[in-house]
Amino acid sequence: MSANRSGGSRTSYGTWRLLYQGALFETDRTKIIHRIAEAEKAILVRIRELAFVNGDHIEEDVLLDDALYAVRALRNCVNQEENVAQKH
Repeated sequence: MSANRSGGSRTSYGTWRLLYQGALFETDRTKIIHRIAEAEKAILVRIRELAFVNGDHIEEDVLLDDALYAVRALRNCVNQEENVAQKH
């Protein structure tokens, strides 16, 4: 498996990104919470992986931090929408 310029494997890098993008662009309300959870888990796994990798992976670290913030914000928005819908 070849390494990307961030020092990690392309598979791990590609996996979390695909799951992250899947969560961001999911339009099916019945699937979005599951997609968010999958993306968050993959991001956290990748963050842990990089903690043990020597070398320069600052770019991916920043992307991971931003992605984690985004999926958590998305979860909050979805939860708020569900709470409002349940009250009506």
